Amino acid sequence: MRVKKTTPQGQPQRILVIDDEADVAYSFQRVLAEEPVEVIGVTSGVEGLKRLRKQPVDLVLLDVRIGEESGLEIFRQLRKEHPRQLVIVMTAHGTAQTAIEAMKLGAFDYILKPFDVPELLSIIRRALQTAASMQDLVTGGAGKKVEEEKGSAPGLIGASPAMQKIYKLVGQVARSDAAVLLIGESGTGKELVARAIYANSPRAARPYVAINCAAIPDTLLESELFGHERGAFTGALTQRIGKFERADGGTIFLDEIGDMPLALQAKLLRVLQNGEFQRLGGDQTLRTQVRVIAATNKDLTAMVKEKTFREDLYYRINVVQIQLPPLRERPEDVLPLAEHFLKRSGQERGLKFSTATKKALQGFGWPGNVRELENAVVRAGVCATAEAIEPGDLPPEISGARTFTADLEGGLDWWGQVMGICGEEGDLLAAGEKILVERALQESGGNVKRAAEILGITRAALRTRVERYGLALPVSE
Repeated sequence: MRVKKTTPQGQPQRILVIDDEADVAYSFQRVLAEEPVEVIGVTSGVEGLKRLRKQPVDLVLLDVRIGEESGLEIFRQLRKEHPRQLVIVMTAHGTAQTAIEAMKLGAFDYILKPFDVPELLSIIRRALQTAASMQDLVTGGAGKKVEEEKGSAPGLIGASPAMQKIYKLVGQVARSDAAVLLIGESGTGKELVARAIYANSPRAARPYVAINCAAIPDTLLESELFGHERGAFTGALTQRIGKFERADGGTIFLDEIGDMPLALQAKLLRVLQNGEFQRLGGDQTLRTQVRVIAATNKDLTAMVKEKTFREDLYYRINVVQIQLPPLRERPEDVLPLAEHFLKRSGQERGLKFSTATKKALQGFGWPGNVRELENAVVRAGVCATAEAIEPGDLPPEISGARTFTADLEGGLDWWGQVMGICGEEGDLLAAGEKILVERALQESGGNVKRAAEILGITRAALRTRVERYGLALPVSE
């Protein structure tokens, strides 16, 4: 089936939809019914390649999984035969590596099913405008063979829109040698993104060297970066090869670059400008050729204004900037991340999260981001005494976050009630727990199951507390 509508010039632009579900092409025909385009649908990658050999199109919409065929393999073949072809990749499974591979191969964009129609139309219109105004656009390198590059995105997990954008950027920048600046709060995974860029780059077979600029004293940081000669300072008994020398031909990751002292920033700038440096205490000029990825949780633009960070260095490292979102801005990724960490740390015991624990994990704000989540899951795996991880196995600030917040929002005079029960010398924890149990039973109308969910504990644990504090055990379960 086709929908055809002419442009003012009298010729419609052609879109080829390659998807094993014919309904997808039909959906595009309906969505684009008012656009000056011709939509052509095929249900296999092989058929799509044959169609492109017979007649060129302005845009290809390619599914990642086409029956038994791999859409990325079809993409690679398409790129070899048609290096200038604009391609938008579609998928219902938004994994990190799929997005990165698609962008590495030169996809114009990457979209997830089910489609957000306004966003979809915007992307298609941009692609068609690009095709019309830049016929010589090369998305995969004109006349160049795009080889499959080995690599993975270790640790990058999440299907949220925010992470999908990160995956796209990783795939795009991995193909180049451009300097990358990663910005984000502590624990958001900046080093994981750096490793993903490296692993998917042409430099993946060369060294990857990382250094945390904040973890090394200023007096030793220069030696770590550039090395030193024997006798350069007290204790320098042998020659030392620095990180830049070790990373020659590969990638160096400068974590927390905002903590680098100003004097050392000038020497770093020289390396980035002309690839030259000297070991500390030496007079021989050495050369290195590295790709630099830097990261920081500080506001470098403010530091530039305050003159605590060199402006020329800032522009040198900030060629491509990637901002990593905090975990609180992508709550849909909390459970997939937690399941990943649990599988990695407790797979031998077959541990699983209880429903109450999942709610506790999703209800927490995670100020420490992904790193805090990983630590919490590892701790829970160690503390768990049964197959199911319960809220009590989590750190107290997480297991109690949901109930405490709910009580605050409900206007509970927490301290007043506690002191009214036990006075200054009483057991504050017991008194507080009793209040929570009573409040949960009231709010649930005496339903034990619901009250246990409110508290983030099991029904058995709730019954134990009801008996401990001499409360009436409700009949409703």
